[in-house]
Amino acid sequence: MSILSVDLLGKRLELLREVVPNLSSVALLWNPTNPTHAARLKHAERLTQELGVRLQMLSISAPQDFDRALADARATQALLQFDDSFFTTHRDRLTRLAANSRLPAIYGYREMVDAGGLMSYGANLPDLYRRAAAYVDKVLKGAKPQDLPIQQPTRYELVINMKAAKALGLTIPPALLLRADDVIE
Repeated sequence: MSILSVDLLGKRLELLREVVPNLSSVALLWNPTNPTHAARLKHAERLTQELGVRLQMLSISAPQDFDRALADARATQALLQFDDSFFTTHRDRLTRLAANSRLPAIYGYREMVDAGGLMSYGANLPDLYRRAAAYVDKVLKGAKPQDLPIQQPTRYELVINMKAAKALGLTIPPALLLRADDVIE
């Protein structure tokens, strides 16, 4: 899933632009202890340059880093993050700090929106778990794991939290609401 989030970064930026039409700067939270994040930073830099968006990269590797990073992010207009279990573990704190900093944020997992975040776009995790069960079934029936094909997620979901939007003073475009898989009131 970590490679997938590189591909989704552009889509997440597009969605942020729909909510913040004149988006010119964005903060990106990344975890330097995650070995995939360093390579993804180069992709993020290229992508934001192509889109004409200034990127501020903020590393977070410990709980005490959140306050500093979100204070630094206030110089931008919005917030992105690389998908990482560390961020998901601290989702209540992260979404609260983003809201207190008045930063529209998009996340990779629905759990972040359920915790009060503005919106998420990413793979539908229950669908991934169901598909993983089919793999386990094949292995238990004798298939060799190395012979099974690698599969990418096939279901993605856009979730929007209207309470968070209202608190940020944002108007979510009707077309975006129509595309959402779930709208939390």
